[in-house]
Amino acid sequence: MLSMMRSSRWLIALVAALFVSQAFAHGMSEAEKLSIIDGGNLRYMWLGATHMLSGYDHLLFVFGIVFFLTSFKEIVKYITAFTIGHSVTLIYATFNGIQINYFLIDALIGLSVCYIAFANLDGFKRLLGIKAPSLLFMITTLGLIHGLGLSTRLQQLPLNQDELLLNIISFNIGIEAGQVLALAAMLLFLSNWRKMPSFKPFSLASNYLLIAAGGFLFLMQMHGYSHVSNPDEFGFSADNHIHEHIRMNEERAAELVKQNSHHSID
Repeated sequence: MLSMMRSSRWLIALVAALFVSQAFAHGMSEAEKLSIIDGGNLRYMWLGATHMLSGYDHLLFVFGIVFFLTSFKEIVKYITAFTIGHSVTLIYATFNGIQINYFLIDALIGLSVCYIAFANLDGFKRLLGIKAPSLLFMITTLGLIHGLGLSTRLQQLPLNQDELLLNIISFNIGIEAGQVLALAAMLLFLSNWRKMPSFKPFSLASNYLLIAAGGFLFLMQMHGYSHVSNPDEFGFSADNHIHEHIRMNEERAAELVKQNSHHSID
């Protein structure tokens, strides 16, 4: 019991740290864009790998997928489904210039984390009294949504139209390399923990935390979306957040003054 509490505190601290530092990390600096141009396709691979390894929302989803999988065949099957799903939309959306507001996409990714954890807890049968949808189908479908999220990040980069497909493929190769590294660490962690008596209570606590983390991500991204139509115009540091509210209040006040002046003239 004590070991489970220690593990839960560690997991809470990790998730909180990731969310506080990255929940609103959108956009790229000009220096980063220039370094990509100079680095070529190898730089795209590197960015794809680092994005996956630092993309806590994608990692939480993958962690949820493999949580109760013990068979190598099952792990390969479900991770391949997720990989195919996000690769299809990553390549298609980027190549065709399809852009979706990434606050909305990240909000949906947050819900996908909630879904996989809810399925792990057998929530469909225990709470809803229904058979859970096909896990393979849902993981593939949710992978498509994750691919749109990856595409929105990729389209922030200075893509070379003459080498667009190669840029996209290079980024995707990096994504898959990062996913393999993360998956190896997760499986090593889980395989060792499964042998311990504390794994069952830890698994329950972990999946409830995944639901909480996904819900928190959803709310924060919807909060960001409610502020602006162009996410790149809004910074989410504490200081910028306060200034954004001040700016919004000033705009409302100016609009009211304008309306009152029109009424006075009339």
